[in-house]
Amino acid sequence: MTRTGRPAPPPDEASLHEAALAHLARYGGSEAGLRRVLERRIARWARSAAIADPERLAQAVGAARQAASAVVARLAASGAVNDAEFATVRARRLARSGRSRRAILAHLGERGVAGEVARASLPDAEESELAAAVATSRRRRIGPFRTGEVDQETRRRDLAALARAGFSQEIARRAIAMPVEAAESLLIRLRNG
Repeated sequence: MTRTGRPAPPPDEASLHEAALAHLARYGGSEAGLRRVLERRIARWARSAAIADPERLAQAVGAARQAASAVVARLAASGAVNDAEFATVRARRLARSGRSRRAILAHLGERGVAGEVARASLPDAEESELAAAVATSRRRRIGPFRTGEVDQETRRRDLAALARAGFSQEIARRAIAMPVEAAESLLIRLRNG
């Protein structure tokens, strides 16, 4: 229903294009993510549609889905939706926040980014993976950022926390053993780089 109390018209290509642009302006995203947004919009319309005949409703939904596919294809062709650019920006932000390469790949996969595009967007340097492990250590106050006495059991728990976050054993050991001054210096380089 519209605000005037009349039934809303079925989504057409123009209304879906407008909705897609509004979404991209606010959130950005991948092709698959944009397709999901438009599909949800169509599903909301279908739930509230004042079409009693199920066959007519199915035809209207089918036409709207075709229009949504056309909108996504047109926006991808124009460069407004670019999975590679989205993946690169998101991977960089996630690495700075302390996400491991594995966690970044999983996140991008959930957003509908193809595996090869996601892998190409990952930070290359081993230093960036170590910096992400240090950022996670700082956020969780483990390893070099832990205060007080550190025994073998505490060290094991710290390593386990980094392993659960997706870091390799080698990276986790290096991050945990790092002096706090070196860890802070690495984090500053990560933020500035």
